[in-house]
Amino acid sequence: MNSAYSLTQSQLTDFLLNVAIVRPVFIWGAPGIGKSALVEDFASQVGLACISLLGSQLAPEDIIGVPQIVDGKSRFCPPTTIALDDPYCLFLDELNACSHEVQKAFYSLIHERRIGEYQLPKGSVIIGAGNRAQDNAIVKQMSSALINRMVHVHLQVSTKDWLDWAKQNDIHPYILEYIQIRPDHLWSQPPKHEETFSTPRSWHILSDALHNFGEGITDVMFEALTNGCLSPGHAVQFRAFLKQIKNKYQLNAILKGDAKWPYKPEDRDVLYFLAQSFRARLIKELPENKKSLSNENQEFVHQSKSLLKELAILSLEIAQMVVVEDKNLGKLPDWFLLEIVRDLPRLATKKNET
Repeated sequence: MNSAYSLTQSQLTDFLLNVAIVRPVFIWGAPGIGKSALVEDFASQVGLACISLLGSQLAPEDIIGVPQIVDGKSRFCPPTTIALDDPYCLFLDELNACSHEVQKAFYSLIHERRIGEYQLPKGSVIIGAGNRAQDNAIVKQMSSALINRMVHVHLQVSTKDWLDWAKQNDIHPYILEYIQIRPDHLWSQPPKHEETFSTPRSWHILSDALHNFGEGITDVMFEALTNGCLSPGHAVQFRAFLKQIKNKYQLNAILKGDAKWPYKPEDRDVLYFLAQSFRARLIKELPENKKSLSNENQEFVHQSKSLLKELAILSLEIAQMVVVEDKNLGKLPDWFLLEIVRDLPRLATKKNET
């Protein structure tokens, strides 16, 4: 589904409040980004019970029911999970993972809100959801007849929306702080092979486990846990972040001159994380136009170039990473890069050679 428009969590909630109450909606999105939780929250907001059916585990009779003989005539009796007396929100999760026979069983339910002789109570809502083919998930091509019976929209990950939610749902403070520093690590594209990958759901799982372990978690358990929940690169960076906290290598202290870049070989992962955080700070605080520099900004620029020089002495490769363009975090202002070329030609030369 390439034509559907993308909305963040907060935008999609507003979309559902205005559209889902009159027409069925299908939500497309990668695994683990919060589709199910969003629908459950929506149902709660409108005062409806949420009944979830998992498309990948359904047979046609789970929808249309089984026939019974009543007064000499056959009659299909829908299951009690669907045939309710009061209005409710019917959530058809993984709808595009079910077989074409099951998809056909949904036609009248989605289009007419009817299964045989049973009519959904007035005020009921139908919402479907599913993963995309590019997510390496179990999906089947959805029939054109089923597609045309719903309004389609993509759910995109919003770090701001997730952090707002996380602060109210007891997500571990280490994770909150880390995602604020590295918002690009909240979600990663599902890999083509069998490997863990980061999603809002996997961070939530990690948070629950960290709460359960408490402060007494060992390094072995922490490494096993992070590797079991996150993308490999994110797991390494998150462990470096915690190591940074425990060893008090804080970026603010380095920027103030109260601490130095960590230099020991065993702290190379901490140095790498601090350098990435340093880059994020530069992008955040430096204006696009040099003419907009305040006196405080000018001092920060001078100090940053000095820190880059010190970093290059420790690791030219890591220093180069600070200034090179990154598709996830953006690029440093052009005027600052020109000053780097002028004042740190060795770093610029090495950067151009790679």
